Amino acid sequence: MNYSITDTTDWIDNALGCSANDPLYALRRQREKVIAASQGSYDAIFNPHILGISIEERWLVAHAVATLTGCTALAELYAKNTNGIDLKTIKTRQNILLEYVEILTLRPAEGDQKALNKLISNGFSVLEIVMLAQLIGFVAYQARVVMGLKAITHSPSKLADNLQSEDSNFTHPAHLSAPKEVLRIQGFTSETLGWKAWLPVLDLSQATEHQLAVLKASHPSATSSDYYLTLIQHPHILEERSAAFNAIMYAPGGLSRAERELASTVVSRINGCVYCAAVHAQRFEQLTKRNDVIAQVFSDPVTAGTNNREKAIVKSAIVLTQSPETFNTQYLADFNPQEAQDLVHAIALFAWANRLMLNLGEPLTITSQK
Repeated sequence: MNYSITDTTDWIDNALGCSANDPLYALRRQREKVIAASQGSYDAIFNPHILGISIEERWLVAHAVATLTGCTALAELYAKNTNGIDLKTIKTRQNILLEYVEILTLRPAEGDQKALNKLISNGFSVLEIVMLAQLIGFVAYQARVVMGLKAITHSPSKLADNLQSEDSNFTHPAHLSAPKEVLRIQGFTSETLGWKAWLPVLDLSQATEHQLAVLKASHPSATSSDYYLTLIQHPHILEERSAAFNAIMYAPGGLSRAERELASTVVSRINGCVYCAAVHAQRFEQLTKRNDVIAQVFSDPVTAGTNNREKAIVKSAIVLTQSPETFNTQYLADFNPQEAQDLVHAIALFAWANRLMLNLGEPLTITSQK
């Protein structure tokens, strides 16, 4: 069974019905690294030669996530590859799989340690669970990219002049000092948190050269992070996922980096991901030297925003996260096409990131780690 409809197809273009003559096609090419990493993630996850859940089960899961998310075009693409499983004779293992898929897709905060342990008690291996988490998160991302980009209806002409090729002054946020004022509101915080995995992590002494290289490229602290040491058990998937994260969050031009951090914080607040909300609240404050809107997001995201543009970012993040099938052009009216694309990407990315953080481990306060 082939693991893609055609090896050269870009699945997001395909789901968008996007041809080379379409303005949206040209707009997407303003972010070539995002395109490459998104398709690379798809190729890695659906490579039938890597260990994990079977390729037939991967298609089944992807179709279920796209359907539950309301992305009909993407669900139809994945449906073409579910012929390895008779949907009318689903087995016990696959029922357990689909039950977990429904929780993570619709109610990610409920995908807790108890839900994870049910997979383990029913014979799912660590490699299968890590792949499953990446797959569910990726399709949640993919679906929101498709539904978000469909809402961009204004012309992308003359955007290239606004994009720099590289940002020579870029400093990774991990190298910046933490904000001085810590917020603690409604169970959310801007303090520095740790994260503990619920699954066994990779022993670095057993790591391959490829795994070590992927960890180094993923994050400055990856070799001491349970999060990365969990995901690196599928190095090719993590490699592409890290490339997508960096391309979306740190690309120069378009939506400001601070505004991407704001969108990420809102998504994390809505999904109930305390760890991601803390990290990206910090980054917003590092970039802007203020945290007023973050306090509003933690208190009541529905009313958050210190100006109309911030309110538009917050509203877009809420709707594309909670009700992506209702997302339309009105939410992007305050942004030029490149800014709108960057906003969609940032929101969609945290549909993926939150599901990994929520469902593979738990946040820890620094004091609780001592």
